[in-house]
Amino acid sequence: MTPMIDVIFLLLIFFITTSSFQPPEEVLPTNMSLPGSTGEAVEIDPLQEDLDEIVVKVVWREGGPRWEVNQREYRQLDQVGRVLTAVAGFQADLPVILDVEGVVPMENVIDVYDLCRQIGLERIRFAAAAGT
Repeated sequence: MTPMIDVIFLLLIFFITTSSFQPPEEVLPTNMSLPGSTGEAVEIDPLQEDLDEIVVKVVWREGGPRWEVNQREYRQLDQVGRVLTAVAGFQADLPVILDVEGVVPMENVIDVYDLCRQIGLERIRFAAAAGT
């Protein structure tokens, strides 16, 4: 009986030491140009990235509002609406963080807030200013 237990322990040690406990690699977004390509960086769709949150930054530039959704700038609110609608189609439970500059009129902030609610994004938060 003892040799059989020894064999089982040896097999157990073998399987533990040869197994891999790392998760499999997934496709990572990149801007690398492959050899032989035209040299243009391929833009990765933000909807394919794994998102933990959506950051909508509202800034005042050149006499009007500008919106940045996860660091991509948009000049019109309907463009922001299309991006948020597409993201909500994949993950409607993502939190939306509104980061608003102090000089942005309140009506522009309310427009973005209402847009998020109409799309179905309900976890909307406001970013706190640094130092408060």
